[in-house]
Amino acid sequence: MAALSYRVLLCDLRTDQVIDVLPITDVSLDDYIGKIGTCSATIPLPNRGIAARARAAIEPGRTALWIERGPEIWWGGVLWTANLTSNDRGFLGLQVQAGGWASYLDHRAIFHTQEATQVDQFDIVRGLIDYSASLPGGDIGIEHDAEQLSGVQRDRTFRRYDVPRIRELIDQLASVEHGFEWRIASYRDPSSGRRIKRLQLGAPVIRTGASEIVLDRPGPITSYGWPIDATVQANTWQSRGASDNQNQTKESLPLMSELLVDDEQLAAGWPRLDGTSDYSTMTEQATLDAHARADHAAALRPQTIPEVTVALDRTPLSPALLGATVRVRIRDLWWAEGLDRRYRVVGLAISPPVRGRPETAKLYLEAA
Repeated sequence: MAALSYRVLLCDLRTDQVIDVLPITDVSLDDYIGKIGTCSATIPLPNRGIAARARAAIEPGRTALWIERGPEIWWGGVLWTANLTSNDRGFLGLQVQAGGWASYLDHRAIFHTQEATQVDQFDIVRGLIDYSASLPGGDIGIEHDAEQLSGVQRDRTFRRYDVPRIRELIDQLASVEHGFEWRIASYRDPSSGRRIKRLQLGAPVIRTGASEIVLDRPGPITSYGWPIDATVQANTWQSRGASDNQNQTKESLPLMSELLVDDEQLAAGWPRLDGTSDYSTMTEQATLDAHARADHAAALRPQTIPEVTVALDRTPLSPALLGATVRVRIRDLWWAEGLDRRYRVVGLAISPPVRGRPETAKLYLEAA
């Protein structure tokens, strides 16, 4: 089966109107749950006409970049940098790099205090997205489902004096105890053909797909990596919040969470491993304590993220696999008795075929 070709759609970020469609080489794209995906590619400039089109279409910070694989949208985001290169034979290429749609929220700040009292955490996220879109020039077309709820209500005040970045606020809200996962997905609407940027939320995690995919080695899994890591492990934890600067006559001291110690792990013979975290704008004790408990739970038994590389000509996959469950079966010298476990796909990196190298997908996994 012949591999499908990739091409780039360059659009206006605010209106999504297509400016140009150009061929690309050296494509690298990835997408994740809990982390911003990236894309890099080179636009060959073989003649003056293509060079003029690329100059007219590309304006970093203002240009949206969609990657098509055949008829499908496989990636979307904001083009942030471009680099014109020339090799020793005079061939020109324009290297472009983009970040997923959530990277735009790194460039958006709170300039008007936002308050929420006993509001579902999903509604708080949607409120931040809507606030971003409500300001002049701030709407890039991120859509969301206004009906989905998490069942967890929060009190939050985002002060304009802190000028926090919107993505940072959403990440902090997601990482607190009983939090959630979020991402902004890219796809083409099957009925209208319209390109979609949609906020995806899941509590406690994002799950997609109804059928289970089985991946075997020997088989479609061509290689894998299985980290065993204790560098981020901690069995005691304390978080630090905002400093109290109201009384100028006293020493300014930060708000501190309760000190959390896992006595069971220490009694089992583990050495004491201390961990800390900072929330410099956090002023509420209960909220800081909830962050500390979530951080401690994550550090006590940190999840490693195995990765498996799959040949796409043997097992058709797509970025829509994010959040889906796969069954991984491996038998080799390390897994002599055979590994047979279920994992959730939390990241995916695509490598298109290049000069005889097959098209592959690297899947990043989390225990299901």
